Amino acid sequence: MIEVTLFQIVILIFSVVVHEVSHGMIAYKLGDQTAKLQGRLTLNPLKHLDPIGSFIVPLVLILLPGDFVFGWAKPVPYNPYNLKDPKKGGGLIAAAGPLSNFAIAAIFGIVLKLVSISNFGNELLFTAFHYIIWINLLLAVFNLVPIPPLDGSKVLYALLPESSKANQIMKSLEMYSLPILFIFLVFGFRLILPIVDALYSLIT
Repeated sequence: MIEVTLFQIVILIFSVVVHEVSHGMIAYKLGDQTAKLQGRLTLNPLKHLDPIGSFIVPLVLILLPGDFVFGWAKPVPYNPYNLKDPKKGGGLIAAAGPLSNFAIAAIFGIVLKLVSISNFGNELLFTAFHYIIWINLLLAVFNLVPIPPLDGSKVLYALLPESSKANQIMKSLEMYSLPILFIFLVFGFRLILPIVDALYSLIT
């Protein structure tokens, strides 16, 4: 149904916007005002949307068979040189995005259970909550995959000792981030779906 497809895209857009704003908010808390000065610390989607990543790609994928939903917004910028500890700060900023999606999923999971217990609401409301929870879990888990340019790679980089071989490998892989991401989307994406489904079952 076209209505369901459009609703999924709307959920994806706002979830990605919250994800990106969370990056900017943590950067601001850590002393960097880049996102604020560029007007990116807002939930207004018009400030964040990428025509291809926010509309065309998710629409095409939702219309294709399967559960593959993917999209992106314009990344919220930050200047690591404005942070007291760029390495640790970069990890915290990166982690903020996926954590915001986990938070959304958890909140709507709690609301879903309260609504179910109270026998309030209808099938349409329940379906909407389930979509919100699943899409946010997918965004969170996907972004925590430790490959460049995903947030998980930046979190891992912050946790690894600067002089470690693994850290040096992570740095060298960054210049090949787009090919690596494409390979993962084609061959590895479905590996994270059992994790998403397990968290979804736990929350719902």
